[in-house]
Amino acid sequence: MNSDFLNQSIEFIKGVGPARSKLLSEELNLKTIKDLVDFYPYRYIDRSRFYNINEIPKNQSEVQIIGKIRSIRRTKVRYRDRLNCELYDDTGKIDLIWYRGFNWVEESLKINEDYVVYGKITWFGNKASIAHPEIKTKSNFNRNIPRRLHGIYSSTERLVNEGVTQKYFIKIIFNLLNSIQDNIKENLSLSILKEFNLVDRYKAIINIHLPESQELLSESIRRLKFEELFFNQLGFQLTRNDRVQKLNGFKFEKVGNNLNEFYKNSLPFELTGDQKKVIKEIRNDFRDGKQMNRLLQGDVGSGKTIVSLMVMLIAIDNGFQSCILAPTEILANQHFKSLSELLINFDIKVNLLTGSTKTKDRKLIHNDLLSGETNILVGTHAILEDIVQFRNLGLSIIDEQHRFGVAQRAKLWKKNNPPPHILVMTATPIPRTLAMSLYGDLDISSIKELPPGRITTKTVHKYDKNRLNVFKFLKDQIKKGRQVYLVYPLINESEKLDYKDLMDGYESVVREFPRPDFQVSIVHGKMNAKDKDYEMKRFIEKETQILVSTTVIEVGVNVPNASVMVIESAERFGLSQLHQLRGRVGRGNDESYCILMTKDKLSEDSKLRIETMVKVSDGFKLAEVDLKLRGPGDMLGTRQSGMLKFKLADIIYDTEILNNARNSAINILRDDPRLNNKENLPIRTEISSSSNSKNLWRYIS
Repeated sequence: MNSDFLNQSIEFIKGVGPARSKLLSEELNLKTIKDLVDFYPYRYIDRSRFYNINEIPKNQSEVQIIGKIRSIRRTKVRYRDRLNCELYDDTGKIDLIWYRGFNWVEESLKINEDYVVYGKITWFGNKASIAHPEIKTKSNFNRNIPRRLHGIYSSTERLVNEGVTQKYFIKIIFNLLNSIQDNIKENLSLSILKEFNLVDRYKAIINIHLPESQELLSESIRRLKFEELFFNQLGFQLTRNDRVQKLNGFKFEKVGNNLNEFYKNSLPFELTGDQKKVIKEIRNDFRDGKQMNRLLQGDVGSGKTIVSLMVMLIAIDNGFQSCILAPTEILANQHFKSLSELLINFDIKVNLLTGSTKTKDRKLIHNDLLSGETNILVGTHAILEDIVQFRNLGLSIIDEQHRFGVAQRAKLWKKNNPPPHILVMTATPIPRTLAMSLYGDLDISSIKELPPGRITTKTVHKYDKNRLNVFKFLKDQIKKGRQVYLVYPLINESEKLDYKDLMDGYESVVREFPRPDFQVSIVHGKMNAKDKDYEMKRFIEKETQILVSTTVIEVGVNVPNASVMVIESAERFGLSQLHQLRGRVGRGNDESYCILMTKDKLSEDSKLRIETMVKVSDGFKLAEVDLKLRGPGDMLGTRQSGMLKFKLADIIYDTEILNNARNSAINILRDDPRLNNKENLPIRTEISSSSNSKNLWRYIS
């Protein structure tokens, strides 16, 4: 596009002017000509179809009918004047209503004349009406047949009241598009257009606003979706290529005694095929001399901790330190405990640094890091503080990476020069399309196999009315020596505790499971770390049989003797979070259970989610279902959902387009990294001129 022309104010478009320009800016953030060009209809209506009045479906929002005016009269409704016209055809009648512009309507409409009426229908019982319809004589309509398909644009009540109607939008966009053909330039290469049979850019923009046919509309939408996803993926690949070219990484060329000894004598179970594959992928990254930036996703209990330990042993064997960054103290403590136990027979020092670490201990840890005596540092955000310096940090592992922002991850890069290799891990499987759209600059590894002997947790759904039976089941399990988690939700919008649910639940559990026969712990995010650790320790050491908690125990807690997970108000959770919570049980040798408690009446969506949890145990399959049910915004939460606000593309349904766009971006940059070839000039020009792509210019200039 000609960026200078397209960045002009919309007030200069025929039919807009300063007042309407101000209104459109305030209501829809439409300021420039480019804003209006990119303001696509959100749906379309077919103006070639006509309805008989008595055959209009109740679920039809807009209708087009042919009929005669039978009567025209003014009435008052609640002190408000209105004009009421009765339109009829061979099957019935319908009211046409105006609240303003009476004089023009009364003067222009004629009794018993044939009219074509179009508008939004409103039902009051079985009686239908259309307010402020578009109305033309049948003879005039036949002489000036409108386009078959009409776009419907987003609007507001204020715009409609100010006369900015759908008809107005179509008029100004028609005026605009007829005048800017020379300013809409192609931004994809000819080879891409040919390979994927894409229409040219100007044709696509004309037909997404003013479609000549359903076929051209579909082709135009496909073309513009491809363009949107192509530049998204091109950005990821340019970022990745720049990092690979500029950032040398530490070479870990040898596999030494620590890894070999651990593999032969200390490995607690046989590695799965997926674990071996991931370790091989990471070893290849270590050997190529470039900084690794890899995402490792694995289902709950798939053995990511063992993989992370083994690659840290490679770093140690090559003379480098490692660190693990965890989002909570509970998870950091869990990592520290499990690593210390696994390395008990090795001359490897593991330290723990969290917000609760005492000042005296912090100084010792800082000194050990600088001297190189500490081989592995496990910790929370405390690791990111500037005072924490390493002698030679070679590998940084970030667990549950979605809990950390980009700025926090970047701080780890600065802990060494050149920056350490980065491995980010998540136990929340990410659907492939979502991973490509969020982490396209990372290499992605997946562990889908579970270690042998891992028992599948039995999941059941119980309503509130079944609570007494559930309590009886819990007592039977506790008598067998088992332990129970009882989890309450958070209010997602604010991430504050729903204290009423939690405390009411705790009190009812204490009443139902009284001392001295039962001991109950409670843990939530508002507790100070000391009290939280005390309660967790009591549960881990089997001093308490029931842990009443919020989702603070979603990740990291490993109590093999806990075999029952009760999730209260399960309908308030997404599938991925329910699966995470379910993963806290089934870690021992006993049969384990996850009980989903819900209110007695559920919405259809909630019912489908709960039924899916009961039937499906594979976290990757659940993530795909969750993405379709909730969409990427709700699935990711507020922090990252804004990264996926495409105008047209939908990563759930446009998988094929996304794959094609990604492969095209990779192939083009492989052959022409700076986009200097003549054929790629349209792509290069788009990056240099588009405000959405300008931040990528530094990678090719």
